[in-house]
Amino acid sequence: MATIKDKKYPEQIAHLRENYGFSQAHANALVMFSRGSTTTRKFETPSDYFKSIDPVQAKTLRKVFRILKAKYPELELVTAWNQPMLRKGTHYVFGASVAKNHILIAPFDAEVIRKIAPQLKGYKVNKKTVAVPNDWKVDEKILINMVKSALSQK
Repeated sequence: MATIKDKKYPEQIAHLRENYGFSQAHANALVMFSRGSTTTRKFETPSDYFKSIDPVQAKTLRKVFRILKAKYPELELVTAWNQPMLRKGTHYVFGASVAKNHILIAPFDAEVIRKIAPQLKGYKVNKKTVAVPNDWKVDEKILINMVKSALSQK
């Protein structure tokens, strides 16, 4: 952000989207944070986030993060970009967000998605995210392989 700090807001957003594959929401959060905004933070903890979403989605995501924390206790569950994320040190390795009709899970690396693509048949796969149903019967194998692959990329 230091290299583009003098650019206008739309140029900063475009730079992050075009050069780093940021979504509009993530680009906005980073630009606002780098400009000193303190109003973009809605949730202090992942628990606060879970309380704010549909109970079915919250139940699914709690299970997702419980499985991953049990397998990878060294990962820290944090809130970043107003969403629950797992990170190792300063590197994010897994995150999730919700929409009305689905949950998005993300390993923060398009290569991870490509690597585990055979396991993702039947899911809507985007460049860096996978859409799963709100009431997803959580597939531990997919989650663990996703995070294992993400960790190997770091």
